[in-house]
Amino acid sequence: MRATLAALAALAALASPAAAKKQPQAYAPAPPTVGGLLDNVNGYTVGKDGQIEHFTGLLIGKDGKVAKLLQPGDKRPEWLDFKLDGKGRTLLPGLIDAHGHVMELGFQLTHVDLSGTTSLADAQTKVANYAASHPQPAWVQGFGWNQEKWGLGRFPTAADLDLAVKDRPVVLTRVDGHALLANTAAMAAAGISASTKDPAGGRIERDAKGKPTGVFVDAAKDLILRAVPQPAPLERDDAFRKAQEALLGFGITATCDMGTSADDWNVLRRAGDAGQLRVRIVSYGLGVDTALSVAGTGPTPWLYDGHLRMVGVKLFADGALGSRGAWLKQPYADKPDTRGLQFLDDTKLKNLMSRAAMDGFQVAVHAIGDAANAQVLGAYEELAETYKGDRRWRIEHAQIVDPADLPRFARNGIVASMQPTHETSDWKMAEARLGPERLKGAYAWATMEAEHVPLAFGSDYPVESPNPFPGLAAAVSREDAQGQPPGGWQPSEKITMPQALAAFTSGAAYAAKAEDRLGSLEPGHMADFVLVDRDPLTTTDPQAIRATQVQETWIGGQRVWVKK
Repeated sequence: MRATLAALAALAALASPAAAKKQPQAYAPAPPTVGGLLDNVNGYTVGKDGQIEHFTGLLIGKDGKVAKLLQPGDKRPEWLDFKLDGKGRTLLPGLIDAHGHVMELGFQLTHVDLSGTTSLADAQTKVANYAASHPQPAWVQGFGWNQEKWGLGRFPTAADLDLAVKDRPVVLTRVDGHALLANTAAMAAAGISASTKDPAGGRIERDAKGKPTGVFVDAAKDLILRAVPQPAPLERDDAFRKAQEALLGFGITATCDMGTSADDWNVLRRAGDAGQLRVRIVSYGLGVDTALSVAGTGPTPWLYDGHLRMVGVKLFADGALGSRGAWLKQPYADKPDTRGLQFLDDTKLKNLMSRAAMDGFQVAVHAIGDAANAQVLGAYEELAETYKGDRRWRIEHAQIVDPADLPRFARNGIVASMQPTHETSDWKMAEARLGPERLKGAYAWATMEAEHVPLAFGSDYPVESPNPFPGLAAAVSREDAQGQPPGGWQPSEKITMPQALAAFTSGAAYAAKAEDRLGSLEPGHMADFVLVDRDPLTTTDPQAIRATQVQETWIGGQRVWVKK
């Protein structure tokens, strides 16, 4: 009791005016919340209204978020952990690829890469040289062949591939990822013969006698892949490191990984556990079963300080145009005996969508052909009556759409997740596959914008390069790297640079349900940005936009990549 009374007396003495006069009045400022400043920059971001906003200074909080955008006359704070002079360089929000395949990119960088080959002979030489310099593993794997680019006029065959490598199994994935080319040794190892039947949703290319020629389309790929030895965890980890480095070097600060397998997820978790996950990854599980096995009954929270989250499910309605697996309403103009491949009937597609939606997973469906797009649009329309709220349904690619179906995207707020460089790569092939009259709703970016469809851009890497600047150039010009066709293919579907930049930033963030933290440099969002060697927003030259080089990539207010 005495101790208590003494303490109260002491407190009273301290509170008295006399005691207050005796207390020292030294100033003790609150610790600063601003961590750093990048000043003297030519900065851009996309505002909430989709308009471009300009700034000259970027204040970064100690939490790695944007604290404030500064204009020339604004006062710069004194309490800073660091201050860097941007030397007038252009600063853009971190680019977000709305549709990519992280591990496939990594394996492309570790296996034989045929994406730059321009002829069958060129590809044969590359495969032969790779096999000679890589005696292990026993199977030779590669990616990126494209018979259209080779001017071959047909699919390549096992006999073609045997001329390069005959004594080891060789499996090469087509550039779109929807077909495989196998040599004779690989087919023998997989037990493929003339009696092997086409699986549902797949096609084995055959000669006049019914013998497999070596090309396996869509679901038929699994007939070969089941015989290919699976990569060891260390190989997977190495592939991820290579993929991440490539993405950061192109200014990709976040990406949607479209079709994450359980093995892929384990790779990403290992990188996160080791503190090596720098790019932000929004994952869509490869099918409902994968999403449920990884995330349980709903999307995961953001993991590793906002670097990884599984938010949705990836499904497939059809294949790709280049391998004639895209499902069309009418037969292919250059192969009238086929309309492509329907992967799922209406009932199964809706059941899978419903199972995902029941647990709150976002649904993203691959649809390239006009029949596939119509099917998915119809399924979403039906499910929207049951699953209310902000479901944010996605259609991946939305390449060939019947003009009558285009207004259906906006009706239920369906995100059109599209890839501008597909148009510049595909336009000649698309004309051959469908004829010009059936392409009025193809790669229809301007129409989507005009109808207020949420538009998200990506590259579909490694089908295309993850470099977003050729994508920006394609969006505003619809011309390829050679400037063809002059004036752009179907030029009425060009969009403006602010619209294109928004689709690669705020639009992609919205598509991934991450607009609360990513996609713009507004205060409170993560300080993810890039410094580039030119201003792509003030030039009308698509080749100059295409040639833009990233000099630095920053994520969460930290510099994670510098051009050497």
